[in-house]
Amino acid sequence: MSVGATPAAGDGKPLVRVQNLVKYFPLRGGILQRTVAEVKAVDDVTFDVRAGEVFGLVGESGCGKTTTGRLLLRLIEPTSGTVEFDGRDLTKMKSDELKKTRSDMQIVFQDPYASLNPRLPIGEIIGEGLSNMGVRDRHQREERVAAILDKVGLRRYYINRYPHEFSGGQRQRIGLARALVLEPKFVVADEPVSALDVSIQSQVLNLMADLKDELQLTYLFISHNLSVVEHISDRVGVMYLGKLVEMSSTEDLFKNPKHPYTKFLLSAIPKPDPRQHRQRLILSGDVPSPINPPTGCRFHTRCPIAQFPICSEQQPAFELKSTGHWAACHFAEQTKELEKESGFVAPAIEAVDEEAAAIGQAERSAASEPEDVLESELDEEARRRSSEPLGGE
Repeated sequence: MSVGATPAAGDGKPLVRVQNLVKYFPLRGGILQRTVAEVKAVDDVTFDVRAGEVFGLVGESGCGKTTTGRLLLRLIEPTSGTVEFDGRDLTKMKSDELKKTRSDMQIVFQDPYASLNPRLPIGEIIGEGLSNMGVRDRHQREERVAAILDKVGLRRYYINRYPHEFSGGQRQRIGLARALVLEPKFVVADEPVSALDVSIQSQVLNLMADLKDELQLTYLFISHNLSVVEHISDRVGVMYLGKLVEMSSTEDLFKNPKHPYTKFLLSAIPKPDPRQHRQRLILSGDVPSPINPPTGCRFHTRCPIAQFPICSEQQPAFELKSTGHWAACHFAEQTKELEKESGFVAPAIEAVDEEAAAIGQAERSAASEPEDVLESELDEEARRRSSEPLGGE
């Protein structure tokens, strides 16, 4: 995608702007340890994150979403491309300038057990960032640590306890406190609830949402769980094999997905409503190797509506398909017709949908029927029954 064709985050200046971001990891071999191949973890990704929003990044394991998050914070160096934060290019910053900027950008890691130093009390773990940013006064550090513990729902007197004394949910709150104690503008949340029990996940998600509003935060929320992303995100980007294949508002993506891969992901979401019938669609084949990804559209080897040779030879552009809705598919506008031709949408599913629609229409008609009409029908039925002879006469 050209630099001038950046998918806009919305009205106003974006807080984070990613342009043609690429990250290849070299694979070395032989006696001289020369580069023999490259893992194409992130390949030409472009998007914006607007200040104050939650941008969800989803995809299968190994699709490049975690690498993208770390590139945005420059925890790893990109192969090419740019990352702008608040109008400044992070990729060109010197170490001193980058260190000052880091207080505005923080990360919450996936594993609440491995990401906390077991040898330090949580007061030192949370306050370490303050020390690195020049807050030398111990009393001031302890006050700020105690204040942020209150905000994440932990007691102040926990400050001298060690990580092993806390549950998984409490540890993730500690990780969140460590990120927020520096009062950042932007937080990368890398699978922050995937290691937690379902009963605890909603508590942490609600806490993150409350803190976003209270502290005016911007999140990049990375997850493989679309139910979680739907709950917390304003916009969603879908990644597959290092590429961004679809992006739109959360509501539009879940109601009107345009990329076949997104439809497969959405079909796997369980629905609690028993009246909603949805058949889970199973992808055929394995994810291709990021060392040698397919030519053309990277999804064409598993796509049920792929058309040859265009899908296997020509890489689809990541372009605007409707208002605020971007997708990288040659046939994004014809997916429904191609799905029916290919059997991607089974007739059984359509029959269930038609039956559900008919039931819904009948219920709506009954609910909207005039009361006087119903009363007249009841009166007629009563007169008919009264004129019938009684049994036994």
